[in-house]
Amino acid sequence: MNSIWRGLHLAHTFLTTLPFPHVGEIKDGEFANASGYYPAVGWTLGLLLALTVWLTSSLPTGIAAALQLALWLALTGMLHFDGLVDASDAVLATKTPLERLKILSDVHIGAFGLAAGVMQLLTKWSALSAQPNLLAIITTPVLARAALLIPMNLFPAARAESLGARAREGNWQVGLLIAVPAILLNPKGATVAIITALVVSGFAARKLGGGIGGDVYGSVVELCETTILISAFV
Repeated sequence: MNSIWRGLHLAHTFLTTLPFPHVGEIKDGEFANASGYYPAVGWTLGLLLALTVWLTSSLPTGIAAALQLALWLALTGMLHFDGLVDASDAVLATKTPLERLKILSDVHIGAFGLAAGVMQLLTKWSALSAQPNLLAIITTPVLARAALLIPMNLFPAARAESLGARAREGNWQVGLLIAVPAILLNPKGATVAIITALVVSGFAARKLGGGIGGDVYGSVVELCETTILISAFV
């Protein structure tokens, strides 16, 4: 039972900016264990976002969507968005896999990252402006983080020393179990999330020499969230 609470605590502390107590010393294997609870973080985010949608329902749709997106970014500390920007600079560059891995370590933002970031924000804001139902809002963060577990366990780590490598090969069965209600409530979104996760991670792995890491994980979450929201209108 202690490992469950520890995994939930670490997952929420790592993936959100919510004011949880400090996790203290992190032991070997705890990051991998925590990854199984990523979909639980999705439930927390989804419920908070649904509350925000309800609170902003009387505002003009564009303003309401901007506030919802701002909270979405704030709750995650832009962790996944930052991964999308960094990964885009690397995988879209006409470089060798080794050179792309070096780009991933560069803190500067290039044209590819800037364009990908702007398009992601614009598309996500547009999807929120279209006012998807609360069910889609609640389940989207859950399904995106559940879908992430597939490439995390399917592809090797691009850099063995990275934090993403430490989070790999966690208890994905727990994550699947946590995500089951969201899958049943939004089967179309779940299908879209799986397809998006496989396409994004497969493309990145091919560009990076076979492996992926934390920045690609962030890209998967961001792009899955957007495609799930879009699927609510298809």
